[in-house]
Amino acid sequence: MKKYPCHRFQPSETQSSHISRRDFLKVTGAFVGGLALASCIPSTTPSATVAIVKAESYDPKLVRQQVQAALDAIGGVGDIIRPGASVAIKINLVGGTCCDPIPNVTRVESYWTHPQVVQALGELLRDAGAKKLYIMEYADQAYYEVSKSLGAILVNVDGPAPYAAFYTAPVGTGGLVYESFKFNAVLDNVDAFISVPKMKCHSTMGVTLSMKNLIGLGPSKVYHGAKPDDPGKFAFHTGPDDQEDPKKRLPRVIVDLNRARPIHLALVDGITTTDGGEGPWCDTHFQTPHVLIAGKNPLATDAVAAAVMGFDPTAEYPNVPFVNADNYMNIARSVGLGTNRLEEIEVKGVSIDAVRQKFAPSLVVSH
Repeated sequence: MKKYPCHRFQPSETQSSHISRRDFLKVTGAFVGGLALASCIPSTTPSATVAIVKAESYDPKLVRQQVQAALDAIGGVGDIIRPGASVAIKINLVGGTCCDPIPNVTRVESYWTHPQVVQALGELLRDAGAKKLYIMEYADQAYYEVSKSLGAILVNVDGPAPYAAFYTAPVGTGGLVYESFKFNAVLDNVDAFISVPKMKCHSTMGVTLSMKNLIGLGPSKVYHGAKPDDPGKFAFHTGPDDQEDPKKRLPRVIVDLNRARPIHLALVDGITTTDGGEGPWCDTHFQTPHVLIAGKNPLATDAVAAAVMGFDPTAEYPNVPFVNADNYMNIARSVGLGTNRLEEIEVKGVSIDAVRQKFAPSLVVSH
């Protein structure tokens, strides 16, 4: 296991009903033009709604209650989950089991999506009428019990199964880095796609939340770049020949990924987590924000989560936390994927100020 230095620093302080990717790409151009026009007209009307709820622990009853409260606050899931729907849930299990977690803290408490959050979400999706559930990342013991309980299928994103081959997902007009991606074909055959990340800092991107979570969708065998024996998606970071600057490339790849596979619902696990980086190979420290954050626009959801972490979601490189790369949220806003401006987001539940943390960002890039 390679160890990368991630230095610690203390700071001073709608997508609604399901549409196909093809239809999404058709309307993107019109939406961008409309956004440019709308930006010239002063408005105080929120363009997105995000919910923050508190959860003091991963107690199953409490988590289900609070996930339900978060979903209710953003209007429920009836607009994205129809009776008989198939749903893919992208979790985050970065690093696998190749690195020991923080002493006395489990992986799911510190840097992986906690299974109890997915359990609660899956139960509520079933109640809403979902017929098929897919949990997407790779098979790990932490999720065997959850998948069995939910009757969900674990999908290893590094392989094509249960299909014979990967499918090609187009980015649409004006891809920033890629014109298309290879993905597991489950993603082309579901009615709704949900991103459930851990709320964390990241050694390159500053923060890793619902939009950054899609980096994991790229099969390692396709996007290993110049490091074919490494499971990392290095082509996303430094290009196929390991010659490009991740400061520019990686945030734009994140935006392209989110255009190729739009997220219908983001649910951020911030009950317990770490700061200082994305995993224990960085100088991470255990944090207990005790929050869950949900929204139907992933950009707005990420912006609120970043603010809860104590960061300005509109900050430009090289300002904290975006000290190693361009702010992907600013780029996403510029191409019409929503807003990261807090004044344009309606926050329901508890306020950002009531739960704001002082996360220590990662200052040294690893790639």
